[in-house]
Amino acid sequence: MTAETIISICLGVGLSASVGFRVFLPLFALSLAAYFDAWVLNESWQWIASTPALVTLGVATLVEVFAYFIPYVDNLLDSIAIPLAALAGTAVMLSTVADLSPVVTWALAIIAGGGTASVVAGSSSTTRLASTATTAGIANPLVALIETGTSAIMSVVSIFLPFLALVLVAFIFFIIYKIYKKFNKSVAKST
Repeated sequence: MTAETIISICLGVGLSASVGFRVFLPLFALSLAAYFDAWVLNESWQWIASTPALVTLGVATLVEVFAYFIPYVDNLLDSIAIPLAALAGTAVMLSTVADLSPVVTWALAIIAGGGTASVVAGSSSTTRLASTATTAGIANPLVALIETGTSAIMSVVSIFLPFLALVLVAFIFFIIYKIYKKFNKSVAKST
């Protein structure tokens, strides 16, 4: 495996985690990076660097980001975000992974890309539901701000420092695990 392949996998995993927080923002960041030649995409994904794709993803990003600041609309968006995140995470991995056989590329895309995005999106959705239940949605804009900021930071780090992105993904998974473990303890105590 070449260094370029390893870097492309790190980029894909980092962007997939970012997709778990916001579906379109990392795709827009990838489109910008490809448009300005900061990252070269696989041949079949060059269309992401086109002006129409850049504009479309930019508009979709703005709509998605602002919609998440509306309590209860954000919960509705979460109901479709998890499957969309899985698809977008898979697509991100497919578009960035270099120099691997199609079988390995697809396996990585589905497991590492789609799986990572799904886990992050699921935990994000659970956090928003808890926020809605405990604060009647008042704290949801704060949750949306944190998620959007995390997605933006992860996208930029993934593009410019892919190895660091992989470390950040591991840290995000650790946080998710700790929260899940703490939640399970509190549920066990209450039953």
